[in-house]
Amino acid sequence: MIAEILSTGDEIRSGSLTDTNSAWLSQKLEEAGVDVTRHNCVGDDVPMLVAVMKEIGGRANLCLVTGGLGPTVDDLSAEAAARAACVGLIQNDTALRSIEAFFASRNLTMPDSNRKQAVLPESAQVLPNPVGTAPGFSLIIGECRFFFMPGVPYEMRQMMADAVMPLIHEIQGEDRPIHRIKTLSTFGLTESMAGQQVADVTSAFPGLKLGLRAKFPEIQIKFYASGKDEAALDRLLDEATRWVQGRLGDKVFSTTGASMAAVVGDLLREKGATLALAESCTGGLIASLMTDVSGSSDYFLFSGITYSDAAKTGVLGVSPRTLEAHGAVSEETVREMASGARRVAGATYGLATSGIAGPSGGTDEKPVGTVCIGLATPEKVTAYRFRYHFPRRAMNKSIFAMKALDILRRAIPG
Repeated sequence: MIAEILSTGDEIRSGSLTDTNSAWLSQKLEEAGVDVTRHNCVGDDVPMLVAVMKEIGGRANLCLVTGGLGPTVDDLSAEAAARAACVGLIQNDTALRSIEAFFASRNLTMPDSNRKQAVLPESAQVLPNPVGTAPGFSLIIGECRFFFMPGVPYEMRQMMADAVMPLIHEIQGEDRPIHRIKTLSTFGLTESMAGQQVADVTSAFPGLKLGLRAKFPEIQIKFYASGKDEAALDRLLDEATRWVQGRLGDKVFSTTGASMAAVVGDLLREKGATLALAESCTGGLIASLMTDVSGSSDYFLFSGITYSDAAKTGVLGVSPRTLEAHGAVSEETVREMASGARRVAGATYGLATSGIAGPSGGTDEKPVGTVCIGLATPEKVTAYRFRYHFPRRAMNKSIFAMKALDILRRAIPG
């Protein structure tokens, strides 16, 4: 089964908004065993939309369309779809009732302009939108089944899960093959290094498809497998996973696609351990990553963004003599920062960063990209210095934070 994705709207076409919808939809279709062959983008232009819909209708089995379902004059998807399908537009009573119910459930008066969202192609099947005002719809154009969904990501994802995917499964039929995707996350390798290490995995495991994805600062290794025997597919993926772990060792930090912060959090929870942070150059990024994980209050106690020397001494108890003798970016300073964070919070582990993210601030002795990371455990306090060569401040901060978490991951007893 072949699918295409069509993103609509001048804000997407012009680059004013980043099209995250298409990437997400492609991933979901891939997981369902549907081949996505093209991504299309068209602005708010009815003739162009009609032309592209007709083109897609002649070469694809499925098309997912996002955007253009709102109540304003530049929301043109329904009009364009009707023209492309050579049908008229009508007020769809099912769609209108859903819009009215949405406003009523929130004790709001529905503006007259929202009635436009219920005007759909006369042959359309309504797709419910439980979290927004724009009903989706489906209809056939040429030889292709089109699914029109809102451009708002949250609404689109809900509709895709609740309404669109069940219909796609119906189209695929009961005999559709089972598809499995396995994601292994690594840190400390470039994409080329990882690719070189695992290139022959498909020879070792026939029927497996390999993909690599750079998701800075990690590299993801993805396995794709299809077949009729679910147990056999799971065995294939498990065996391939062990094979890769044998090649890459502890560079693989997750075999489920979990983030580094989630992996660290699970280790802390399993050990009944807690964490305190003292961040300088990372500016709270590590704390943000940790608290992005639901349930992090089980193990995350404290974060101090001690950017200035005064904060390092006043909050964490770093010695002024240490700062004077070695500077803020030094192993000596991050040792005291990590110890101070652990002491202040009463945590099992204290983790600290101090570095030069750039683009300014570097010296011959401590160039841009230098980071010092300190870790205080119940047994000892250690410190490390690394030098990275990325040109952008955000990239340096990201890899500083990831490296710090990786050091903590390796230190927690397995």
